Amino acid sequence: MAKLNFGGVEETVITRDEFPLEKAREVLKNETIAVLGYGVQGPGQSLNLRDNGFNVIVGQRQGKTYDKAVADGWVPGETLFSVEEAAKRGTIVMCLLSDAAVMSVWPRIKEYLTPGKALYFSHGFAITWNDRTGVVPQAGIDVVMVAPKGSGASLRTMFLEGRGLNSSYAVYQDATGRAMERTIALGIGIGSGYLFETTFEREAVSDLTGERGSLMGAIQGLLLAQYEVLRENGHTPSEAFNETVEELTQSLMPLFAEKGMDWMYANCSTTAQRGALDWMTPFHDAVKPVVQKLYKSVKDGVEAQRSIDLNSQPDYRVGLEEELCQLRESEMWRAGTTVRTLRPENN
Repeated sequence: MAKLNFGGVEETVITRDEFPLEKAREVLKNETIAVLGYGVQGPGQSLNLRDNGFNVIVGQRQGKTYDKAVADGWVPGETLFSVEEAAKRGTIVMCLLSDAAVMSVWPRIKEYLTPGKALYFSHGFAITWNDRTGVVPQAGIDVVMVAPKGSGASLRTMFLEGRGLNSSYAVYQDATGRAMERTIALGIGIGSGYLFETTFEREAVSDLTGERGSLMGAIQGLLLAQYEVLRENGHTPSEAFNETVEELTQSLMPLFAEKGMDWMYANCSTTAQRGALDWMTPFHDAVKPVVQKLYKSVKDGVEAQRSIDLNSQPDYRVGLEEELCQLRESEMWRAGTTVRTLRPENN
């Protein structure tokens, strides 16, 4: 295990050098890994495990997603089953269904989680708020988590490129004495770059905060506010979009992803440097109270309950599509569609 120091705070991480793939294969050589769900995380994790030489089956109900699994090489009756049948056959049951779906199938799969098996998640939601979800694992099974810090598509793409997506890991219940080695082996097997320790609760709270904050909710709000101000002051859609989104995503993000924001500040024009230094504090001071309010809402379970309530409604998909359509058809993202067609690689 490697020790990393973050400004005086020390963390332990596990790398592929310390826990190589060969060791992961040895740990899981007698396991049947059942991946339940083939939506967001299911394809990437199951395909990476399969390509890495593990014994993997998939559980998915009939429909478009089932057909996608067949197209990816999973064979009905051999490596592709119903959710219940896969849970029955698996010694490690990877529950990669959506949070709402986990709640709906839990009564049908829990009987197959017999002593000695492992129940695996990639999100702490169902366990952290199990007083609301009803997902209360029985004694006698390991309950573990590996949470890739990105989409399943990114996990798969980076795996095919020979890279790895960082993941957090946690053990909630160790019934067999093997929960930790199972967890790390699975983390290496799915293609993690390195693994850092967390808890189910910390992962769930930080994940919901991030999605609603800087990863999606806050960034859309900030981009839209700047775009609107530019448009309201006579700037064209192309100019407003380029100055707000295109330069950020195509030029700056790759650089500060590779080198850090401190490097960006040190290597931009003196005009940009001065402005960024002057305005970062007003933005911080304006936004931090909103983030504090968001964090409290997540920590108190308000966000979890809202997700449960809305995602469980029979007409949820209809309302969701209306909201997504409004986002998609907004002027800013219609401008984005046009601007993307003008990128050199598309011409």
